[in-house]
Amino acid sequence: MFNIYIMKDILKMLVNGEIDIDEAENLLKADNILNFDEIAQFDIKRKSRTGFPEAVFSPSKLYDDLLTIIKNYLNKSDEDLIITKLSKKRYEKILNDLGENNHIFDYNERAQILVIRKQLTKNKPLAKIGIITAGTSDINIAEEARVIVEEGGCEAITSYDIGVAGIHRLFPQIAYMVGEDVKVFVVCAGMEGALPSVVAGLVDVPVIGVPTSVGYGVGEGGRVALDSMLQSCAPGIAVVNIDNGFGAAVFALSIVNALNEDTC
Repeated sequence: MFNIYIMKDILKMLVNGEIDIDEAENLLKADNILNFDEIAQFDIKRKSRTGFPEAVFSPSKLYDDLLTIIKNYLNKSDEDLIITKLSKKRYEKILNDLGENNHIFDYNERAQILVIRKQLTKNKPLAKIGIITAGTSDINIAEEARVIVEEGGCEAITSYDIGVAGIHRLFPQIAYMVGEDVKVFVVCAGMEGALPSVVAGLVDVPVIGVPTSVGYGVGEGGRVALDSMLQSCAPGIAVVNIDNGFGAAVFALSIVNALNEDTC
């Protein structure tokens, strides 16, 4: 069985010549993984390595397992913890069961995301990211992206319900975002999923298409929107999975971080 050492032990072994630098690196990486009651393995240094903290997808987890994960993580990590797709009922139960604590709980009911922080910090935004929806039914996914964009240290500029069915609404909003020097667009659309193609034809920055499960008939579930975005004739579009506002936001943050590294 692989032995897990604390950082001090690893450094001692390296200094004493018991292990070489490559072995020390592997052990330090392994030390970043926490095993919580055989329920979950957590990467507690994810933010320092990837630029974004650990996130927990909640729907498929038993409530007791989810609570155990949260308790252990908060006791053993200084980073923020993100719980995605968390119903309001579960959120309220978590608050009740955790009782008084020193953490800040920030829950967005529309996005169904909970961010747990030890403290609030305000830094200058790394960049601006535009988030657009085709219709009001897509806003929950866009809000998921907004929460993650802001958690990642960027400013989100949002404009909702400006889809191709009333395309005259789109152009002034895009012009405003371009004027604000938006570095990436996250575009959420259901039904036929045409909006990302239109946006990509207007701007010279990356566009991330998010198909949503909004639709009926052949468009039900978001597969038509996904297929439409994947075969877009406009270049410069990346597409994430259906209803994956979280993934779109993290990808947008990765682009921003890469741009910032290039300008350093």
